[in-house]
Amino acid sequence: MAMEKRDLHNEVKKMKSLLETTSRLIWEHPEVGGNEKESADYFRKLLGGEGFKIVNEEHMENAFYAEYGSGKPVIAILGEYDALPGLSQKVTDNKAPVAEGEPGHGCGHNLLGAAAAIGAIAVKRYLEAEGISGTVRFYGCPEEELLSGKVKMIYYHMFDDCDFAISWHPMSANMVYDSGYLASASAHFEFRGRSSHAAFAPELGRSALDAVELMNVGVNYLREHVTSKARIHYTTNSGGFAPNIVPPLAGSWYFVRAPYIADVKDILKRIRKIAEGAALMTETEADVRIDYGCCEMLENHAYGDLAYQNMKEAELPVFDDEETEFASRLVGTVTKADAEKAQKLYDTEGRPMTWKLNDRNLYQLNPLTASSDSGDISHIMPMCVVTTSCWPAGVAPHTWQATAAAGCSLGEKGALSAAQIITGIAYDLYNRPDQREAILTEFNQKRDAYVPMYES
Repeated sequence: MAMEKRDLHNEVKKMKSLLETTSRLIWEHPEVGGNEKESADYFRKLLGGEGFKIVNEEHMENAFYAEYGSGKPVIAILGEYDALPGLSQKVTDNKAPVAEGEPGHGCGHNLLGAAAAIGAIAVKRYLEAEGISGTVRFYGCPEEELLSGKVKMIYYHMFDDCDFAISWHPMSANMVYDSGYLASASAHFEFRGRSSHAAFAPELGRSALDAVELMNVGVNYLREHVTSKARIHYTTNSGGFAPNIVPPLAGSWYFVRAPYIADVKDILKRIRKIAEGAALMTETEADVRIDYGCCEMLENHAYGDLAYQNMKEAELPVFDDEETEFASRLVGTVTKADAEKAQKLYDTEGRPMTWKLNDRNLYQLNPLTASSDSGDISHIMPMCVVTTSCWPAGVAPHTWQATAAAGCSLGEKGALSAAQIITGIAYDLYNRPDQREAILTEFNQKRDAYVPMYES
């Protein structure tokens, strides 16, 4: 008897303990972008043991894909596993790092990778049982938090023969994003001045720190004259060693986000001019390094419709009394206004966790203002993005509260649901040529010339 979609859902449920084990192992061994060796090796071993062929990227130690099947369509299931610096946290309702200053999974990528892998394994078993044409790939994607991993992987042609991509992310809602992910780019600015005694001979010094401060003032004035949806953030480094020494070296690291990559590039050009102006004012020298950039997400409503239908057919997370109580205590650590706003947006009816499928068009009221290198994937093939309820409404990603939720059953239940949704979408893509055609038609109408903003 041919396997049906519900059989794939049941296959996922059979792997519940494997998903939990995988998620917790990655959560307990957090690795920041560029250092995810243990996490990548774990996924390689897991999928290799399931009969997948492992293909590594020689230029990127922690990037790979695991492939099973043959023929078209080739479906890419995107997995991530990098953590965030400084977000170490125990599974508790108060801020309590496992190790002070160490990384933690405050964006839930332990859940993301685990659900993607379990989904890929279930799809592999389906292809194996049915003997149909089609290929499934789990993509191990490092450095997402640095917004560069998938951009580099595209640059190195790791996605060249893929047809469709499936992406998911832990969040506070059960919903589909047709669009989202602002375009972004990163740039470093280093100023070189001249040291001197700040009291005895200040006239001989040229302060690199002054240049950084003047540059940041200039950028703050720039904010009024860029698109209202742009985001400009920065950190500073060095700036001197003692107040009585004129700082000879100082720098800033900027992230720029905007609705389109063209906007980002334009804003960066203007910021570069501000840096040059700051150097002129302080008689210092400015070095500018544009690191990389990632694109906005390309809309595909046909793909979003398919993903949403599969969310209807999957089992969404249901939380018991103990989990709900823990979620309520986490909500108690954020402002009441933020919690109430989120609960109203996600229609939780006063509950801490989203418990039902959110409206199809909620993404229009709750647009993503973050960025992801997954946006670039949507420019080379159709991509859908779903989110499931993994932490309480009112809790934001990149927080200790999100780390705590990602390390326990709150996040794991959302991940199990996501794995079911992934398998359902893949099932339809293999079996519904009409759906594939509709998705590809919309993609080809909207796609434009794409070049990854990266150079090796």
